Amino acid sequence: MFVGETGVGRIVQRTCELMREHRGEDVRAHGGIDLPTIQKYVNFHFSVSLDLFGSEISTNAANFYTMGLKGRFEETKKDDDHRLKEVTYPVADLDGERVTMREQPALVSLNERLRDDYVTDCARGVTRWNQVIARAGLPFELKLPHRAFHRAIGCFSDVRVSPDGRVVSQAEWDAHRDEWLPTKADEAYVASLMHPVTERAKFANWIAPPARGINGQMRDFEYVRLAGR
Repeated sequence: MFVGETGVGRIVQRTCELMREHRGEDVRAHGGIDLPTIQKYVNFHFSVSLDLFGSEISTNAANFYTMGLKGRFEETKKDDDHRLKEVTYPVADLDGERVTMREQPALVSLNERLRDDYVTDCARGVTRWNQVIARAGLPFELKLPHRAFHRAIGCFSDVRVSPDGRVVSQAEWDAHRDEWLPTKADEAYVASLMHPVTERAKFANWIAPPARGINGQMRDFEYVRLAGR
């Protein structure tokens, strides 16, 4: 998470700089990635990453845990008996058209426990990005979408849920999809910015320089020396 957090943070910082330099103008006109587009990419990458943890209830996860092949995040810091035979864990579930929480056996809820730890970690990163925006004095806040948004695995895979956690119709989803997720035009614009910048101490216009170089070196440190130079 650290590499992604600092990388996106530098993009957010550069966007804020461009917004302050060119007030009232579209930062895309100045080679930046606007904050609403960054939000759409947050929605996309967060939601597809949540799917990687698997279904909320999983006997496979329980079996792997019992065999010692799967563990919880920071397992050694947990103060239970680590067998999880008699305990429960709150798991997100769908009750009609409402997203609710249900107590489930902890042993088969390991995927959800890991997903919760991941959500907490992501929330810390988003908080830091919002601090960058706040320091720039801009009225915008990035948010993590609801865990049920844009899911393809688990109990939310067959429903449409808005970023704020509302179960919506297919028609409402279709009407707002381009507001919530990157469009082909967004992807094409971001791709158009991906040009190499090889001059020492220079950076692409859509990302701010790092606070310090690798291992604390100066930004213009010559990390690579080409033969013959």
